[in-house]
Amino acid sequence: GFSVVEGPEIETEDNNFTGLNIPLEHPSRDVFDTFYLKGKDKLLLRSHTSPVQIRVMKSRKPPLAVIVPGRVYRPDAVDASHSFMFHQIEGFMVDKDIKFSDLKGVLEEFVRTLFSATNRGGSAKNYGGGQDIKMRFRPHFFPFTEPSAEVDISCIICKGKGCSVCGKKGWLEILGSGMIHPNVFKHVGYDPKTYTGFAFGLGIERIAMLKYGINDIRLFFENDLRFLKQF
Repeated sequence: GFSVVEGPEIETEDNNFTGLNIPLEHPSRDVFDTFYLKGKDKLLLRSHTSPVQIRVMKSRKPPLAVIVPGRVYRPDAVDASHSFMFHQIEGFMVDKDIKFSDLKGVLEEFVRTLFSATNRGGSAKNYGGGQDIKMRFRPHFFPFTEPSAEVDISCIICKGKGCSVCGKKGWLEILGSGMIHPNVFKHVGYDPKTYTGFAFGLGIERIAMLKYGINDIRLFFENDLRFLKQF
């Protein structure tokens, strides 16, 4: 029931930060601060797909159920698990009487479906078995959601027993989520006493690395046909 909406990779500072309850002095900007373009309009390469939340909510009225895929940019040093450019999928739902339990239900269905899906692409190993996966929600902080939670799944490689992939913890972090902050609703002209909503976001490469046992994010961007043909 979700519709797909895409947004521009070059964004305004207002959509990328201020509208998402991240004012100029907010310490979380140190993590998100991205690549700015020359000029007086404060344009930048977006650091997450969340600005599309602002664009959609400014142009539409609830009920909303939207999925946002896209490329994002952050000033991260490139290594086996980080890239200055990667891809995200954002999802959000807004209506009257949306609860945290709705978020949990959507994410549980998504995770079980994703990790139990048959690998149709080729020879890459699929560690599926989604119906056996356990989920947990850990309290976290995101400026644009409250309450916020990180979502972990039981390690799909060791089945939660502990291995080198999950750092012997038995759990793998896959995404961030939470209930949309009232300040975000106020910014787009929604009454936070009337509407509630949830949002979640995940890195596509991170999920692919977990699903197919890939140990280096740089492989996605090197255009090596030996790697790409596996999918």
